[in-house]
Amino acid sequence: MSPQTQNTLYLSANQARKVILLSQGIHKESALGRGKEAAFNAILKLGYIQIDSISVVQRAHHHSLWNRAAGYQAEFLDQLQDEKRIFEYWSHAAAYLPMVDFKYSLPRKQAIARGEKHWFDKNKKLTREVLARIRSEGPLQAKHFEHKRIGNTGWWDWKPAKKALEQLFMEGELMVVKRQGFQKVYDLTERVLPSDADTKTPDTEDYYRYLVTRYLRAHGIGKPEHMSYLLKGIKSDINKQCQQMLEEGQLIQVQVSDALYYALPDVPNLISQKLSQSKVKILSPFDNLLIQRKRTKELFDYDYQIECYVPADKRKYGYFSLPLLWGQNFAGRMDVKMDRATGTLKLQNLHIETHEHENFLRALKPALSKFRVFNKGQSIDLIRITSNTGKHSEKTLRTLASRLL
Repeated sequence: MSPQTQNTLYLSANQARKVILLSQGIHKESALGRGKEAAFNAILKLGYIQIDSISVVQRAHHHSLWNRAAGYQAEFLDQLQDEKRIFEYWSHAAAYLPMVDFKYSLPRKQAIARGEKHWFDKNKKLTREVLARIRSEGPLQAKHFEHKRIGNTGWWDWKPAKKALEQLFMEGELMVVKRQGFQKVYDLTERVLPSDADTKTPDTEDYYRYLVTRYLRAHGIGKPEHMSYLLKGIKSDINKQCQQMLEEGQLIQVQVSDALYYALPDVPNLISQKLSQSKVKILSPFDNLLIQRKRTKELFDYDYQIECYVPADKRKYGYFSLPLLWGQNFAGRMDVKMDRATGTLKLQNLHIETHEHENFLRALKPALSKFRVFNKGQSIDLIRITSNTGKHSEKTLRTLASRLL
């Protein structure tokens, strides 16, 4: 990106964070409405909500929507999928996407159908057999295809029919109708799509413009590498698209410190809006706000890594440590586990990363209470509390944190 001084909007770090949080629908109470419509509006605004299987607390897709949709209930996603307003496919990971964006899933599907590998090598004979059976019998799950599994070395030992189902799903021949017990139920795409779905494959320019505008609508400011995150070989093309849209007046440049970003022309309007400086949001590790860790470090000075994939003896904060956003800054992280047998939300390690311990803990209390209710908990158990500031001992911190319980 080359600087164009007269057309560049200069933002302080705090202004940039405000723009990002407002674009993400964070802190602004009922900004997206209430209930099921708010959940749909969140998916529409963000472009996707990541699906994840980890369930030590409420799963990531519910958690991220709960933080944005007032009055959110887990059944809303099933209802929206049943109404064919959202569909399941792949963003940078498994995700729910708005049905109005269906055609933009086609380039990836067609590339995989042409031979681009997603996970597995295609078994043509088996995929034909699986497809024929679903065509004949209707929606099926992987468990309806019984194949003996050899070995027990983990996820990559998926039975052959499961691989075939996923291959057909990624190619676009099958879609997910719903999930039962978190397991996908597959059916023919032609039987799942609504009659008014746009199935015309976008041309390259249309697709790139979509990636640029979708990202900036959800994140406020961004670079080509953010917009092309985990998409193979298109970063330079996205950069060219941004330059073209800049020249056409469809984008503006934004400078934060020494870094240049792109933004939509209406971004200056966000700077004057009000945003809470005191609310705490307990975020999912897979929340759209911070899924790109390098960007989070760059713009929020917050170095975050989810440690469930890290060997136990190398973890610093805990297996499932949730980011804690306080106002416009991250103020810590909290390793949690919901003990559903006892109804206890266990704070296995509450780690504070701000010098304002008392103010932060005061702000955390109502957020923690809401999070307990969201997880259907009856009580909270604080097991460990630490800080990287060295301001107080753990004993003093525990005394300060007693108000949380």
